[in-house]
Amino acid sequence: MRATVRDVASWAGVSPKTVSNVLNGTVNVRPATRARVEAAMVALDYVPNLSARGLRNGRTGMIAIALSDLQVPFFAEMLHHFVNAAAARGLQVQVEETGWDPGREARLLSRAREHQVDGLILNPVNHETTAVQPGVALPPVVLIGEVYLPIVDMVWMDNAAAIADLTGELITTGHRRIALLGMSDHPAAIARLEGYRQALRSAGIPTDPRLEIASDDWRPTSAARALNAFLDSDPGPVDAVVCCTDGAAMGALLALHAHGLRVPEDVSVTGYDNINESAITVPPLTTIDFDKARVADTAMALLMQRIADPERSPRKVTLPHRLVWRSSTTSR
Repeated sequence: MRATVRDVASWAGVSPKTVSNVLNGTVNVRPATRARVEAAMVALDYVPNLSARGLRNGRTGMIAIALSDLQVPFFAEMLHHFVNAAAARGLQVQVEETGWDPGREARLLSRAREHQVDGLILNPVNHETTAVQPGVALPPVVLIGEVYLPIVDMVWMDNAAAIADLTGELITTGHRRIALLGMSDHPAAIARLEGYRQALRSAGIPTDPRLEIASDDWRPTSAARALNAFLDSDPGPVDAVVCCTDGAAMGALLALHAHGLRVPEDVSVTGYDNINESAITVPPLTTIDFDKARVADTAMALLMQRIADPERSPRKVTLPHRLVWRSSTTSR
């Protein structure tokens, strides 16, 4: 026979209500209790009856995750964690790619308003063009990234502070002519540029627009193309390249190798995101790390709370970062 919520509760030694709280994610459950409930679900092969639940509460049991570019390794890793966070709550996931197009955001919001999904986790394009705006009828939505709109919930990392910390450490180890690779009009790129400039100013190093290298996007091929063009322009010596993502840093490693420059002996290279591949590049990348699973779980919990209580005040949650030092930079 198919296991029920009561069966799971009995196995885990908790109440059926606690099992429901774990499934719905609307109430904080102690990690140890959640672990017992999830172990019970696995042991009993419990599968939530989403159709029955939808009939009772008017929900589909489906949420949408909309990320900008699934060809960027960071977004692929984040999607993995979002799917896991949803599965832990008995939810299904509809995956969407906005392609940096605000029009796609608007269509996704319309779909959510029509109750095809219960809510949406979104990485918006930018402040001005995002479909999430004051005065617009919004479904339950949580933003991730740098676009802050106080009308909705948000989970973010302080990009400016992270890049300022990283650039400051490069300066401490003697680097002075530091380039930034991956500039664009994306809010995260703008924040990372500000952090880079802030670190230079704090050290009394003049900023130089020629060292702020634009890239079409943050894929390795685009970053390699941009850095190749920069190096071909004979810009003078550069002793470090701060890249806006690990993907961009991989492109930087390729371009520097093509120009006969050694990493880190001639040029130090840093990334951002600490994706899985950053530990196995040649050389392994120094980068900025944050807990991606925690980002996904926090965003999912906020979305479930918003679905359960649409009128509550929006929350902005800032998660910490840390610097991971590897051999793509000279020793600290």
